[in-house]
Amino acid sequence: MNINRCIECKTFPCSDVNHDLHLIPDIEPEMEAIKVVLISEASPADLKDHYYVKGQPAFQKTTVQAFNDAGIDVGSIRELLDLGVYLTPAVKCGKTGYGIKADTIRECSILLEKEISLFKNVMVYLLMGDVAIKAFNHIARRRGEGRVIPPGSTYKIRSNEFYYRGKRVFPSYLQVGPGFNIEQSKRRMIAEDIWHAINLIK
Repeated sequence: MNINRCIECKTFPCSDVNHDLHLIPDIEPEMEAIKVVLISEASPADLKDHYYVKGQPAFQKTTVQAFNDAGIDVGSIRELLDLGVYLTPAVKCGKTGYGIKADTIRECSILLEKEISLFKNVMVYLLMGDVAIKAFNHIARRRGEGRVIPPGSTYKIRSNEFYYRGKRVFPSYLQVGPGFNIEQSKRRMIAEDIWHAINLIK
């Protein structure tokens, strides 16, 4: 089942993102094999850097490095899929500024909800950064579950255990960007969260 044939944005109502950078993964993962869904922020400023583009996209490079930091020996997004990890941004268009408006996150979470519902055997959600956390909370509220991740800095709340419909949810930090220029303390916490997530599915 191809992901981009299952979900689509028909109206593009959001005004603070670049619709030319809209991308929904054009892949056919083994749906039943996916156990971890990693949700990051938004599509990259250059679509050649998206997770599933051929070559050496930036999203692949920094994500693979984050998994390697966690002691997970992978070299590509394909290997992460084989491990049972699906990766996607919460916002399917690229940013036009530093932040993303609350209305845009809420609107895009409708697409994200449809996307993650395709995977019936997920055990863990990794929410990489504030945008992913906010989008996931929107999904939970629409389904009558209430907020999954409480307000507060990720540093303070990440040591607690959070669940959504019996599945573990990790609030973490954004692992992608133009370079893996993340302060060492955050890099270590990202690695810890990934390590815990992968060990839950073993």
